[in-house]
Amino acid sequence: MYLGGTLISSVEFHGNMSLVLFMSRCPLACRYCHNVELIEDNTEKSFDEVKSEIDNACDFIDAVVVSGGEPLMQLDALIEIFEYVKSINLKTKLDTSGIYPDKIEKLLELELLDFVSLDVKAPFDKYGHITGANIGPQVKKSMQLLNNDSNVNLELRTTYVPTLHTKEDIYNIVNNAEGDIYTIQQFRNKNVLDLKLEKVEVPNPLELREIAEFIKPYFNGVVKLKTAEFGEEII
Repeated sequence: MYLGGTLISSVEFHGNMSLVLFMSRCPLACRYCHNVELIEDNTEKSFDEVKSEIDNACDFIDAVVVSGGEPLMQLDALIEIFEYVKSINLKTKLDTSGIYPDKIEKLLELELLDFVSLDVKAPFDKYGHITGANIGPQVKKSMQLLNNDSNVNLELRTTYVPTLHTKEDIYNIVNNAEGDIYTIQQFRNKNVLDLKLEKVEVPNPLELREIAEFIKPYFNGVVKLKTAEFGEEII
């Protein structure tokens, strides 16, 4: 499998200490992507090597998070990892763009998901401008599949980029979205795919809090804000 790196985190799966695996490769070209090095990374690891990392960490973690890149590009490897994680009684979390609803459906059928963070990158009808591909309908279908499974907690999250998003965009997202949590993430202008965005100012946390407070009445769930200055906050 293609795996770009790992880390131990206390924030990637709220309330749980996690081992985070960053699977390489992604078919999208999101302009603000900050994991650019993973898009075409060719670093390979065997399942035995990944299993060993999980075993070495299992005494002090509660969960394994698989992020990316887009992990669903390597579905067979992802299933192998999550089946092992479940077999040793740890929780699972998947970070995904949601562009492969059929693969999400397979994971749901196998009962391998406890928590999913689904990146909603734009209003569903505006995906082409952000990602270079009009895949909003696929993301919406993934959201619906995950919401239909009561055993999975679903976080929707949007990285707010001042030159790409407006407050109205965030409103349009939440007005057409359903999940347990909606998180607005602060854009970071370092290591981005579109170099023009390096000149875009990082949004002020107070501005982001205003947006989060504005959309809170329209979302039937928990609204969060994630910034470098204040970490993760519940609005």
